[in-house]
Amino acid sequence: MEGSFSSHFLAALIIFLSFTSCANLSSAARHAAEKASTEFIRTSCGTTTYPKLCYTSLSAHASVIQTSPKLLADTALAMVQSHGLKPREVAAMHDCVEELSDSIDQLRKAMGEMTQIKGSNFGLMMNDIQTWVSAALTDEDTCTDGFAGNAMNGNLKTTVRARVVNMAHMTSNALGLINSYASLHN
Repeated sequence: MEGSFSSHFLAALIIFLSFTSCANLSSAARHAAEKASTEFIRTSCGTTTYPKLCYTSLSAHASVIQTSPKLLADTALAMVQSHGLKPREVAAMHDCVEELSDSIDQLRKAMGEMTQIKGSNFGLMMNDIQTWVSAALTDEDTCTDGFAGNAMNGNLKTTVRARVVNMAHMTSNALGLINSYASLHN
């Protein structure tokens, strides 16, 4: 009986150790697969224009993507589609980019003129600077107008408006300081 108990105990111990080894191996294999998937995504994203954005947006789907280039591409495409812009948002963004580009050009002209300001041409140069900065402010306001109305509610509107409003506030401050500077020389 004692020998029988020992052999049963030994058999149970072997089964237990085999089971725990398989469970640990399974856990280790799962961990290795997850690590391989995230590393595959990181490496693949390294070839993109915006690697950090690529990795952060796709790594959450590593268990689905695994190491499949097709699943990686499918997931990336699905995410773009789900984060796509509506036609009106695309038009507003296009207009806004044009307006901000004009605004930047106006501000560059003003900054260039500001470094060239001389006593004899001060008034004329200051008028140009004031006009350009005022035009930049108008362009910034026009950009935000494209996102007006209830049809444009959402993250895009909030994000764009917040950034452009901040830029407009800074431009307005600059215009106020330029006007003060101009008034000192009149």
